Amino acid sequence: MVSDLIPVTFNKIMQSRSYTVIILGTQQKRFAIYTDPQVGKNIQTYLTEKHMPRPFTHDLINSILKGYEIKIVQVVIQDVEDTIYFARLFLELALDGKKSILEIDARPSDCITLALVNNVPVFCRKEILDKAIAVEE
Repeated sequence: MVSDLIPVTFNKIMQSRSYTVIILGTQQKRFAIYTDPQVGKNIQTYLTEKHMPRPFTHDLINSILKGYEIKIVQVVIQDVEDTIYFARLFLELALDGKKSILEIDARPSDCITLALVNNVPVFCRKEILDKAIAVEE
């Protein structure tokens, strides 16, 4: 149900040698998604607008999607089990004059990276936001 989707924004990223923490949330509540350090380095490279001599995986995915004229519509943080979050990437494909929405299971860190690079909204299901452990400054 679309009405139970809450818009969340990227707040910040924190990096250590062994993991990356991506902070997302609303004005009322922020939560953390943990991922591997390379994902954090990729996001930080994008945020600082550094030019890399070779494309990252999200650059490859973007090139493929653009080559087939597929648009990223939104990202939804769909579920959480223990401290593992699950996300869905929504893509719009136009074929023979008809638009279709493709929903793909993906890691939240990959989805967030693609959302940041393509300036598309990130949502969280209300039930998942309610269950998420709040992060305080």
